[in-house]
Amino acid sequence: MAQSGKIRVGILFGGQSTEHEISILSARNVLAALDRTRFEPLLIGIDKAGRWLLQDEQKLLACAADPRRVALGAGRPLDMPATLASADPDSNLSHRIDVIFPVLHGTFGEDGALQGLLEIAGIPYVGAGVLGSGIGMDKDVMKRLLRDAGIPVANFRTVRRPQFDADPRRVCEELATLGFPMFTKPANAGSSVGIRKVAQPTALAEAIRFAFEFDTKVIVEAAVSAREIELAVLGGNPATVTVAGEIVVDHPDGFYSYDAKYVDEHGARLDLPARISPDQQWEAQALALRTFEVLECDGMARVDLFLTSDGKLLVNEINTLPGFTAVSMYPKLWSLSGVPPTELITRLIELALQRSRARAGLRRSVPRTR
Repeated sequence: MAQSGKIRVGILFGGQSTEHEISILSARNVLAALDRTRFEPLLIGIDKAGRWLLQDEQKLLACAADPRRVALGAGRPLDMPATLASADPDSNLSHRIDVIFPVLHGTFGEDGALQGLLEIAGIPYVGAGVLGSGIGMDKDVMKRLLRDAGIPVANFRTVRRPQFDADPRRVCEELATLGFPMFTKPANAGSSVGIRKVAQPTALAEAIRFAFEFDTKVIVEAAVSAREIELAVLGGNPATVTVAGEIVVDHPDGFYSYDAKYVDEHGARLDLPARISPDQQWEAQALALRTFEVLECDGMARVDLFLTSDGKLLVNEINTLPGFTAVSMYPKLWSLSGVPPTELITRLIELALQRSRARAGLRRSVPRTR
């Protein structure tokens, strides 16, 4: 613990993904909601070159709300292994970090890579573990597991780079059987980065090539005419879920794109709660909890559903490290469900510490036999 007797929370943000700027905005809100009577924050930014930099609280709290105008501060470099283990004297971090709150959206942050590093370092951390994070990040694996568990998802196909490069025309012809319009998405990305809505066959190859700029695997999914419903899940025994919210998009992109989410203040409207029947509410909550369980999640997740015109619910995706920005649904849904931001952050940290204690009690060696 810190010298003050408080739990030292390392808030880790920025990162090397396309969601770098969104991560900074999320970290600002996590910091603002942190209970200072119990926790002492340590702000660690990771820049786009992968350097770990100590960040200033006041500068982070004062940063702009527009993702086009935010950037990490020019902080003092940190030695990453020493920072995670027990900081070296030169770093001026004289005490071990008690728990990490990762707010690293996207690649290297919520795909299991960071979680594996923290497991090896023996540092408790908020959110899903290595397996759950990896599954949640990879839309292909996620959707296959959901489908095999009998959970409804939209029709989709997966395209890998070598397959497409070998014969793009044949691949596009096979994908056309999904019907138009369709969506092309990098399998491992978030915040709607790299996604395009494809209305006709002539635009398909270009949209796939664009998605390949962000990942080596692309999901092509049949468009679903449906309402977009979201729920927030908080881990525990048992896990709990919020009421549903709805995203109503009014943007030229025609879907909940990056610009509609973060740039255009009129690009989307959040209906909290969603205008659905009590039966639909119950069904959506049960589906969200089942999805959380099937995908080996822990800590927190936002589950995104489609509600079709005939009343059917499909799982669109899960986000195991949802945003905490001013427009993010995860904290908004919990506030609506009676858990304000400070309590939410506290409960997430407590869950991380509980999981760490439980794992510490597991055997790591086989007892000798006589």
